[in-house]
Amino acid sequence: MPPSGRSLAREFAAALTAWEWDVALLQEVPPWFPPRFGTDFRMQLTSRNQLLPLTRAISVRNPDLLKSWGGGCNAILVRGLPILDHRSARLRRLPEGRWVHGVLLPDGWVVNVHAQNRPEAAARADCERAAEIARGWGPLVVFGGDVNLRAPRFDGLRHVAGNHVDHLFTTGRDGVRAEVLDRGPLSDHPPVAVTLA
Repeated sequence: MPPSGRSLAREFAAALTAWEWDVALLQEVPPWFPPRFGTDFRMQLTSRNQLLPLTRAISVRNPDLLKSWGGGCNAILVRGLPILDHRSARLRRLPEGRWVHGVLLPDGWVVNVHAQNRPEAAARADCERAAEIARGWGPLVVFGGDVNLRAPRFDGLRHVAGNHVDHLFTTGRDGVRAEVLDRGPLSDHPPVAVTLA
């Protein structure tokens, strides 16, 4: 806010380039953004992508016209590590599609989720199901994203950082530093940066 009247892809890419990170979990980004970030990535289309060529053409020119109806995806960006596998699973179809997806890195799986936002029981159910699915993929290292819960706790996962509804968990590693980064006008969610032991 206020509305930009134009795509902020260049500014978003510049912010991501300037921050230090090895792995970034993104939710609700336009599907044409991740290829512009200059890193290896995997993404999962989420909802509102039915007419993607048309909505993209409109949203690239003025994203304020369609807002989130321009199309969305969740993405995992990786710097300097090989992505050995990528998997995804649907968590729900209604009231809108929700997915969990993850990448296998040399130390294990990094999993990204964007849970249903209301009611709280739906968000908790999405996250618990996502964690269960991810454990089935193999050794889980990091689990996080927009969990749409303010004080989340999940069995077998250690909470290492969070802000509002965005949280990060591990299966045993401690967070040695966490901070909320300044995002300016680029998002309604400030990024949470975490250094893991």
